Amino acid sequence: MPLDPSRIGTTVGPWPVSWTDRDSLLYALAVGAGQRDPLAELAFTTENSKGVAQQVIPSFAVVLGFGEGLPDIGDYDRTRAVHAEQAMYLEGPLPAAGDATATTVVTDMWDKGHDAIVWTETELVDKESGRLLARNRTGAFLGGAGGFGGERGENVPWELSSGDPDLDIRVRTRPEQALLYRLTGDRNPLHSDPTFATRGGFPRPILHGMCTYGYTARILVNELAHGDAGRVASMSGRFTRPVLPGDELTIHAWATASGASVLFRTLNEAGESVLDRGRMELRPR
Repeated sequence: MPLDPSRIGTTVGPWPVSWTDRDSLLYALAVGAGQRDPLAELAFTTENSKGVAQQVIPSFAVVLGFGEGLPDIGDYDRTRAVHAEQAMYLEGPLPAAGDATATTVVTDMWDKGHDAIVWTETELVDKESGRLLARNRTGAFLGGAGGFGGERGENVPWELSSGDPDLDIRVRTRPEQALLYRLTGDRNPLHSDPTFATRGGFPRPILHGMCTYGYTARILVNELAHGDAGRVASMSGRFTRPVLPGDELTIHAWATASGASVLFRTLNEAGESVLDRGRMELRPR
């Protein structure tokens, strides 16, 4: 069977989500914190440094709501399923450790002809208080899964500034970056198994798109939010090209005059966009 549009509205959960400070520290390392200077990001990488309160990189919210992947939406080739877009909306800073529940709903299935994009939304709710911690909207690109007669979907306008970026930073991922990042929860063999990656059309295992997203989030927090992770209200972006572990990334960002909104994109070594149509909203200082 092809994708089944009648599955729109299908809900999975709630399921329990628990994490410790070790999990949030591991996530920080998995997206490059401390890689350039081990003493520069102690708020993300340690929980017991004198005078430094632990913070959580905001994109960890997506990891916490990851669950078991896509709900049952019909048949598709899992070797051709890749992360297409990701948005997250945060109600405040994430706790370094906690207990929550997560619920995922299938919101849209876009028929792109030969291919498809399936959208899900996940809400992460604090177990004790019932407070919403984060809402994640995820788009999965499913190669060859189109042609089921669904809507084609919308194209949200996004225009890049014509001026020089306010932020131009280069960072290099590590050769074993995907092996480290998969320990945060995403064990998709596309990022570790050469045979599986070849079946998906890649020369070798690729880096998780969410690792690139996390690298970008960390840099934007450090450089444009003055290291205050709690200022991030939302972040969104579209994955446009694969990144290989060990590749260098360049992050360009343009801030509005108020500094409340940031447009960004992340490029590979050839100057091609790998994370595009980026937008981050910041709370006032």
